[in-house]
Amino acid sequence: MGCKIYVCFIPKTFLKACILQWQCQYSVAKTELKLMLYAALAVLMLSCHAEAYDPLDPNGNITIKWDVMSWTPDGYVAAVTINNFQLYRQVMSPGWTLGWLWAKKEVIWSMNGAQTTEQGDCSKFKGNVPHCCKKTPTVVDMLPGVPYNQQFTNCCKGGVIAAWGQDPSAAVAAFQVSVGQAGTSNKTVKLPRNFTFLGPGPGYTCGPAKIVPSTVFLTPDRRRKTQALMTWNVTCTYSQFLASKYPSCCVSLSSFYNETIVPCPSCSCGCHNKGSCIKYGSKKSHSPEINTPKKDNTPLLQCTHHMCPIRVHWHVKLNYKDYWRVKISVTNFNYRLNYTQWTLVVQHPNLNSVTEVFSFEYKAIVPYRSVNDTGLFYGMKLYNDLIMEAGPNGNVQSEVLLQKDINTFTFKQGWAFPRKVYFNGDECKLPPPEAYPSLPNSAGKITVAYVIIVATQALIFLSLGNKLSL
Repeated sequence: MGCKIYVCFIPKTFLKACILQWQCQYSVAKTELKLMLYAALAVLMLSCHAEAYDPLDPNGNITIKWDVMSWTPDGYVAAVTINNFQLYRQVMSPGWTLGWLWAKKEVIWSMNGAQTTEQGDCSKFKGNVPHCCKKTPTVVDMLPGVPYNQQFTNCCKGGVIAAWGQDPSAAVAAFQVSVGQAGTSNKTVKLPRNFTFLGPGPGYTCGPAKIVPSTVFLTPDRRRKTQALMTWNVTCTYSQFLASKYPSCCVSLSSFYNETIVPCPSCSCGCHNKGSCIKYGSKKSHSPEINTPKKDNTPLLQCTHHMCPIRVHWHVKLNYKDYWRVKISVTNFNYRLNYTQWTLVVQHPNLNSVTEVFSFEYKAIVPYRSVNDTGLFYGMKLYNDLIMEAGPNGNVQSEVLLQKDINTFTFKQGWAFPRKVYFNGDECKLPPPEAYPSLPNSAGKITVAYVIIVATQALIFLSLGNKLSL
């Protein structure tokens, strides 16, 4: 039996169509692969910069403005202003530090209201020696009480700058600098580069200097306007991730309807300081030496399971017919630092109906006009605006009275507890949602009530039966 061989002839047009279809599918797959790579790259870029964006303070930044006020034979005199436009993040003691890289061979002849930390090598100058000859000067604020001829407007506060939302009048610092060996006109001046800002630690990233329209000034009688000869701005934004890989505070929770006190999660702020912590009540904790701050601001913490410098406790205290009351406590566990002009930010859906706040100042933060669920708490001046070092006096507390909204109010599923908590601008570590104090089981309540009703009816029937038998 012979084998039959079948020969299949494919038309050229069909073959060309198959090749074109394959090429098309390949190009589509290649395009989709490129799009996937671009999307992944975009996600990575967003994740890298997401920490610098604060959804509760989307426009918060520190703006450094240079105003050239006059020309000199070899340079210019500039007024440098540092504006803190962050709603609830201040610059604490030991204060801000500003640095940059000169574009040419500039030197600083003199300064008012601030000073550089180093003079640098000024050996080539004879007679009149500059204030600083470093290519990368580092500038710090002066302390209060310096001689009047060394002061400048909004200077000499030890580098402390208040938050814009807390005290706008104190959210500014300034100094005057006379620059030599620089340009003497708008066309020859080269802008400094690589600005750095510490406030007081790391966390800020500064963009490049940009020339902007010259600042306009009003004379004291407000009848005449003058303007700077040249102005440039530098914008610095804060990232909590850059500042520290660990949180700096944590939150614990409790309520009147549950005996459970939910503590801060263990090692909320990392347990890297566990070896150097001091036990509460020990002899070392009563030594005055432990309250001496270090130059690098290294904390000395009280031994706790969370190892955080700050703990915020939120306690649902009372429940009225139309209102409910919350107690907020802030405790300092750092022996080396007291917190001046502290701020506390809470995000909670019922903060749109705050009736009264006791012993704290309060301002609503509305970053988005349609949502009013965030509030700024801070201490009253000369009363509790200072949180002392760890110890008996290292805490502040207040109570908040909130009006109930029938449409949204509930104690179920952790609604009574905050969504986010910030202390001094850093987000605090919250307990996991499943650990929140829960309401007693309503089914149990119904069962108990039902048993009581049945028992009462049985007693009534028994008493009636006894009377009838008599």
